[in-house]
Amino acid sequence: MRSTPDITLGSWLAKRAQATPEARALTFEGSTITFGEFAQRIDRFAAGLRARGVSNGDRVGYLGLNHPAFFETMFAAARLGAIFVPLNFRLTGPELSFIINDAGVHTLVVDADHRGLIDSVRSDLPVRAYLAVEGALTDGWRSFEEMVGAHEPIELVEPGDPGGVALIMYTSGTTGRPKGAMLTHGNLWWNNTNVLHMMDVLATDVSLVVAPLFHIGGLNVNTLVTWQKGGEVVLLRSFDPGACLEAIPRYGVSSMFGVPAMFLFMSQHPAFDTTDLTSLRMLICGGAPVPEPLIKLYNGRGIPIQQGYGLTETSPAVSFLGPEYSLAKLGSAGRPPMFVEVRIVDAEGDVIEEPDIRGEICTRGPHIMKGYWNRPDATRDAIDEKGWFHTGDVGYLDADGFLFIADRVKDMVISGGENIYPAEVESALYEHPAIAEVAVIGVPDDRWGEAVAAVVALKPGASLTLDELRDFGGRSLARYKLPSHLHIVEVLPRNPAGKVLKYELREHVKRSRTS
Repeated sequence: MRSTPDITLGSWLAKRAQATPEARALTFEGSTITFGEFAQRIDRFAAGLRARGVSNGDRVGYLGLNHPAFFETMFAAARLGAIFVPLNFRLTGPELSFIINDAGVHTLVVDADHRGLIDSVRSDLPVRAYLAVEGALTDGWRSFEEMVGAHEPIELVEPGDPGGVALIMYTSGTTGRPKGAMLTHGNLWWNNTNVLHMMDVLATDVSLVVAPLFHIGGLNVNTLVTWQKGGEVVLLRSFDPGACLEAIPRYGVSSMFGVPAMFLFMSQHPAFDTTDLTSLRMLICGGAPVPEPLIKLYNGRGIPIQQGYGLTETSPAVSFLGPEYSLAKLGSAGRPPMFVEVRIVDAEGDVIEEPDIRGEICTRGPHIMKGYWNRPDATRDAIDEKGWFHTGDVGYLDADGFLFIADRVKDMVISGGENIYPAEVESALYEHPAIAEVAVIGVPDDRWGEAVAAVVALKPGASLTLDELRDFGGRSLARYKLPSHLHIVEVLPRNPAGKVLKYELREHVKRSRTS
């Protein structure tokens, strides 16, 4: 009987450690561990989690800036068949409380900077065990490092299920509530397989990881595939353009993932012109199209920028634009990788065969999520009976099969690579006593790609400033979701069915900004 290889997260990392135990795996703040040492720490922590009652199917969360403990928690959970839940450290206490309750998190690992935030909502959480990364311990917290040191590595691990859920990654919902995308071990493996066919990832690569790991781009565009191939990850707690430029020559960085704003800020840093960037083989960019001047600037330093399009629900790769097409197909998101299908459908769901005709982008393949956690209704809306995932994005394929993103069905705003859903922001702002009605849209921004704009109709006799609106919204929304533009109108334009006509608002805001 033919056996099927175990491609689950915990298994393939362990196999990599067996194959190249002495190879450099992870460098963080000047300290490097090998794959053998990395696997030992993961299995020690897995033993600690098991001793604390974590078992197959339980959810283990992580909240904090980029840190090796993020990876150790994720891989250890996978070794036990548990499900990892990475949490967005930019969210407020109430936002985190909803997600932690929705996921039913059993054990929560938190860094020193965010323990106070969790303490503020602990009475509302279902968590059974709290583990602290760094910092002095306070009531109810146990040391992550002590747990790693207190246990011997787990013994034999049962083969995992590739179709089992590995991660629940939450994305903001258009109804104002986040949805947890269930990504299986197979989803992650096939995404890495696609990436290996799209990019020349080498065992000698050193990948600089600075994008937040709770985001699918930071975690699974270039990070996991580098390890799968046997390369090294250099991890920074957060993005800082000067720190990135210092790390590249110091560690011989060969690849890096980021959003356009990151590469722009690096290019504007005073040290950019004098920094030795010759080790860089490729920059991988997602979240928004890369402006032509930025492509040419890095090309002038001998550094190609490779672009892609993806979503949390697609693990994330849907299409990829190689550097040879970056200028010839400027603005394109590229072609699908080998094991991904993409098609464009009209409003009735019929496939559009002609080139350059806009419709909804749909994709199918082993990269598509299992569904939304606790949301079978949303899952049915997103994935049809034939397995096609409906992205909610509008785009078209040109005559050469290159994908172009034209608009967003869901009116999502992408600012600095972060997805911001207007309905969530609108729901929070509607509670302001001066506001009669509000609509949130994205407006072009030179630095962030898009910025959040609030178009507001006020109650009679009321007044409102942008600072007042941001102060109010900041009580319940993460700062990156807050409007940076405020436009006052008498009434919001609506169609006969009562739907706000956001395209009219965009034109209104555009005129007001240029007048």
